[in-house]
Amino acid sequence: MLVAVLVVLLAVFGFVRIAEELGEGELAKLDEWLLELLRVPGEPHHPVGPPWLMEAAQDITVLGGRTMLLAVTLFATGYLALERKYGAMWLVAAAAGGGGVLSTVMKQLFGRDRPDIVPHLVAVTSPSFPSGHSMLAAIMYLTLGALLARFAVRRRTKVYLIAVALFATLVVGISRVYLGVHYPSDVLAGWCAGLVWSLICWLVARYLQYRGTVERSGRI
Repeated sequence: MLVAVLVVLLAVFGFVRIAEELGEGELAKLDEWLLELLRVPGEPHHPVGPPWLMEAAQDITVLGGRTMLLAVTLFATGYLALERKYGAMWLVAAAAGGGGVLSTVMKQLFGRDRPDIVPHLVAVTSPSFPSGHSMLAAIMYLTLGALLARFAVRRRTKVYLIAVALFATLVVGISRVYLGVHYPSDVLAGWCAGLVWSLICWLVARYLQYRGTVERSGRI
């Protein structure tokens, strides 16, 4: 629990630092350099790598979209309801809903324009900072991974669930930069914000499990 609290504090510090440097100094130069680095020199419409890589990135980025995450939330809450883990079901629903609201509010608050250094390879409409896909992927997948890991009995199952959640969060964020719709700093900030929210939800789940409000069948 102390480690989780420490990670929350570090993630909050990281988000604040990125927000303070938003669009200024070395951070802005690094953002632009990385976006240009991922495009073929002289051909900004073509990302580096084989053609299938762009298609894969477009498929992967959907994992952090609101429609996909809504479906994942419904599937997860449905499963928990069938297992009669009603406390966990409401916790997942609150984590997803609260995270979605938080992401929208933060985007409107900062109002950063999307990158114009390179062409966008997928359609986007909302402000850029923080990356909603990265933030919501971290919130949903890390919260689910941590919660399901607490229900798991075997340690290797716990490790597997957390590893899958981390991998999904990581590749969604990378895909946003590769497709040119986010600055790297947007993604880092989204990861920080999502990590904070998911860890807070994990701490709440831990507390409620000890009180018996949320069901448990293992520890992590």
